[in-house]
Amino acid sequence: MAENERIQLNVRISKETSAKLDEIVEYYQENLKLGRVYKGDVLTDIVEKSYEVMNKQKRSFKRF
Repeated sequence: MAENERIQLNVRISKETSAKLDEIVEYYQENLKLGRVYKGDVLTDIVEKSYEVMNKQKRSFKRF
């Protein structure tokens, strides 16, 4: 998929999860010096990093 192609996800999350996401966005905003940070960008980053970790774990499990 091209980098600029996007889809919209409509999901329901708990208020607690939303507050945590807001805190993570604020952390990114303050510490990464990227300019304006959006929730979608943070979620994309979290998913990409989690996906990498998952694939590393899959490869390590196959060795055994």
